[in-house]
Amino acid sequence: MHRARIRILLQTTIVPTEDDWSVARFGRLAELLADVRGADGCKLYDVTARDRSPPDAPDPVLSTLDDSDFDQLWLFAVDTGDGLTPQDCEAISRFRQSGGGLMVTRDHMDLGSSICTLGGVGAAHFFHSRNEPDLAQRMRDDPYTREISWPNFHSGANGDYQEIEAVSPVHPVLLFPASPDRMIRFLPAHPHEGGVRAPESSDARVIATGRSKATGHPFNIAVAFEAGPGGGRAIAQSTFHHFADYNWDVRAGCPSFVSEPPGDGLVRDPVAIIHTRQYVLNLASWLGARVP
Repeated sequence: MHRARIRILLQTTIVPTEDDWSVARFGRLAELLADVRGADGCKLYDVTARDRSPPDAPDPVLSTLDDSDFDQLWLFAVDTGDGLTPQDCEAISRFRQSGGGLMVTRDHMDLGSSICTLGGVGAAHFFHSRNEPDLAQRMRDDPYTREISWPNFHSGANGDYQEIEAVSPVHPVLLFPASPDRMIRFLPAHPHEGGVRAPESSDARVIATGRSKATGHPFNIAVAFEAGPGGGRAIAQSTFHHFADYNWDVRAGCPSFVSEPPGDGLVRDPVAIIHTRQYVLNLASWLGARVP
């Protein structure tokens, strides 16, 4: 008897748009997850990838997510602040409260700030004008792209990789037995990552950090929420560029508004992309099936 596949929804917060970070630009992620097989040779995941419907009304999938049979939502908040309606946020929050797994990621400044009201996980993301951090963190890190202000942590060029630090005790999503120190050490770089933190009074902690290549300052990469009274497991990730095709291989192309010179570190160094792919597989495994 075959076990049921875990159902994963890869979802952006914008309508289908060719010249933007729509879900088509996360195709390699979708393919990686869809190809995973268990010891019996059967596929582990059913993957659905979609953009949202027009944001002037509740999205038909997101606004009813708690009544769906999805087990995980990987939410790529690529909007400028209006990507989720209140009904969408409420249903996503209920989805996690009912045991669903949630990975929520965004980018610099206010990009993706529509996620702020998501139960628990929204508070893990700070932006330029919403959920603002303490005064010490309200400073520009990336000095090169002047039109983008804080949070904008500079971990390297798109297409290059950064070395990350697993916070002790090492979380399961950072484990990699095949690596020399048995940990994930590399993720794609980005010139201006967003900001995440562990909210007070929550069962969450920072599990991975990076270091700015512009200032040398450390910054948080990922925050993990354990299953508990707040609901299912969740991850708050500093930038969706850790998962984008362009950041895995710049030959995949990018929207026309991306102006920074790219790198090619992930193409040249197969070890770094292996770590990135393992991180994705660890995330899917740890978020797991929906638990009532």
